[in-house]
Amino acid sequence: MNDLKNDVDSLAGTTGLLDAGNRMIKTDTVGLTAGEVSVTVNGQKVPAYRAQPEGKTNLPVILVISEIFGVHEHIADIARRFAKLGYLAIAPDFFVRQGNPAAYPTIAELNKEIISKVPDEQVFGDLDAYVAWAGQNGGNPDKIGINGFCWGGRIVWLYSARNPKIKAGAAWYGRIVGEKSALQPQHPIDIAPTLKTPVLGLYGGKDGGIPVATVEQMKEALAKTGNKSEFVVFPNSGHAFNADYRPSYVEADAKEGWKRAVEWFKSHGVV
Repeated sequence: MNDLKNDVDSLAGTTGLLDAGNRMIKTDTVGLTAGEVSVTVNGQKVPAYRAQPEGKTNLPVILVISEIFGVHEHIADIARRFAKLGYLAIAPDFFVRQGNPAAYPTIAELNKEIISKVPDEQVFGDLDAYVAWAGQNGGNPDKIGINGFCWGGRIVWLYSARNPKIKAGAAWYGRIVGEKSALQPQHPIDIAPTLKTPVLGLYGGKDGGIPVATVEQMKEALAKTGNKSEFVVFPNSGHAFNADYRPSYVEADAKEGWKRAVEWFKSHGVV
């Protein structure tokens, strides 16, 4: 995995998405064990950023799923925030086989050259490996949650349906509907009838890419099954309102979303 600071700097210099000023949250590592770890999946080394309370075991686990920009400093900071609350937090680099997201100057090129080439099954396999790793490295395999943003929010829905070990999920503005393909054979709306895990959906009312109508569609589909998932739509926010390194950041809604996500995991036994 590339140096996290360099990844953020690269985003600033190429995609033009970084405009944080002094607002970017920076969580220290005091009292934490933090840094790169790795697992091998089908012969491929898959790195991750890991943060956890130093010297403690039997920790609840949070899988942190990045947006399309991969594991840069903001995602690492999310892991540290969870670690400060007592979690073993793991943010895998799902794009290691396809390349470095920070190397592409536009989102269109990034989507074409990396994101469109990542199979869901590959992501699920990496997550399975890190769930196993967590159980062997201080994590409690009976207390696992998953938290993801944008691209990662979609994965939260899908992996929560796939792995019964997941006790709760928090999906931040994850796409709900879309065209199916060989690499993406299902979307969250397709797994709604079988989803048993409670997921907290955090969405922006002004999100141009994820219409509120699709959120309502998912809500209605889950209501038919008795699933206890919940949704919060922030009317004044668009997409990526939690991304404190981008102009889309909305501080009040980001803080409220974080508070609700933390409470969600605690109320569903991931604590």
